[in-house]
Amino acid sequence: MTLGDIPVGYRSVFRNKYRMNQPTPKPKGIARILKAFFYSLQGLKDTCKTEAAFRQELLLAVVMLPLAFWLGKTPTEQAILIGTLFLVLIVELLNSAIEAVVDRIGPEFHVLSGKAKDAGSAAVLITLLLTFICWSIIAIPPLIK
Repeated sequence: MTLGDIPVGYRSVFRNKYRMNQPTPKPKGIARILKAFFYSLQGLKDTCKTEAAFRQELLLAVVMLPLAFWLGKTPTEQAILIGTLFLVLIVELLNSAIEAVVDRIGPEFHVLSGKAKDAGSAAVLITLLLTFICWSIIAIPPLIK
């Protein structure tokens, strides 16, 4: 049904009721920021529920965060130790997003789907290696002394 099929006297009623060809208004200002914030919290909550790897890395970050303040002797060292923990979580979130999109496309195997998932997994691995290297260089020497 198009607007031309509706008698002239009823067009405004139909247009208002069904909002023909009108995009829904997007929030602006602080409302947009708040909406985005709550969507972000929902994404964290969903990822915690569904991704075991994210839960494990989050637990590791919670345990290691106080250690970063204790083992990092300078603010720069502390920032590097804390930054690597957050980087692992960020990359794991992105990997989970890639996996969700690939799974949404379909369950059948496709070479490109496998490449996308493997690349996401490789990004997590490299980030974990970076975290291990930074923590080894900064945090282990104070423990040895």
